[in-house]
Amino acid sequence: MSTAHSPFGFGGRLDETFPSQVGVDITEVCNLACVHCPHEEFRRSPHYAGRHLDPAVNRRLVAEIREFGQGRTDYLRYTGNGEPLLHPHGYEMVEHAVRNAGVSVSLTINGTVLEEVRMRRLLEAGLHLIDVSIDAVRPETYARIRVRGNLMRTRAHVRQLIAWAREAGRGTKVVVSFVEQPANAAETGEFERFWRDEGVAYVVIRRQHSCAGAKGGLADERREATATRLRYPCLYPWERIVLNARGDLAFCPADWVHGTVIAPYADTTIRETWSGEFYRALREAHQRNDFSLHAHCGQCPDWEATRWPHQGRSYADMVAELFPAR
Repeated sequence: MSTAHSPFGFGGRLDETFPSQVGVDITEVCNLACVHCPHEEFRRSPHYAGRHLDPAVNRRLVAEIREFGQGRTDYLRYTGNGEPLLHPHGYEMVEHAVRNAGVSVSLTINGTVLEEVRMRRLLEAGLHLIDVSIDAVRPETYARIRVRGNLMRTRAHVRQLIAWAREAGRGTKVVVSFVEQPANAAETGEFERFWRDEGVAYVVIRRQHSCAGAKGGLADERREATATRLRYPCLYPWERIVLNARGDLAFCPADWVHGTVIAPYADTTIRETWSGEFYRALREAHQRNDFSLHAHCGQCPDWEATRWPHQGRSYADMVAELFPAR
């Protein structure tokens, strides 16, 4: 693909000096075995060690965003390859970010665990967004998709979050999300109506993807479906950077095999990495559709799952609408 006049590049919310999104995976540990998620395979692989991110590394990241992310980073997002609230210091790490990063902070959780005192403190600190992944409206569907979870408990927790957020009065938005897939597709409309009536700020309906090839059967289906289509660049190298629980910087939030690691954060900075040679070469590879030196991207069938700003709505648009220029 020629880079001349390409709509796939920096501009608008995509900033060439610092990422518009920073994702943090603070733990590899999760208490569920969701069917659309590779965590069960990850947990049995050599890539897994039950790691928790060192809080000192989180503080360093927050300080860097405070210094260089103002007016560039739209939000700092705690999510990823584990359940953030299972980190022994998860609440405190997110609270530190809320109080010190100077940008919007979001937290994605599965809603199965909730400690009232620490969550209320986090809401009173002004946490901007809590996204609860639920994926079903009927208990039997939830049990099939979110294995080991209990829908009634999760619903109760979301209702508590909504009430506590209102009591805190700091403007925290509670949203719920739904990965649409064969097991729940008949419930999409009902899910949206149910949670709007419950008073959430937004209902996110996500398109299922193969988690960058980690879900093998779905990955094969997606490769077959896109085989004859002209591949365009993935948004991620222009939009975000990820800090994983090992303390490494990576470029893909769907990486379960450490195939997109750039460097240990201890050896560099986000600012240097974002403007450095690795990202330059990665972006050029995506523009040219030449992944000879980027095997993980080359095998990934999910390039169509990301939406560039000119292609339609994305999660970033929801965040922008909930939190207009701060």
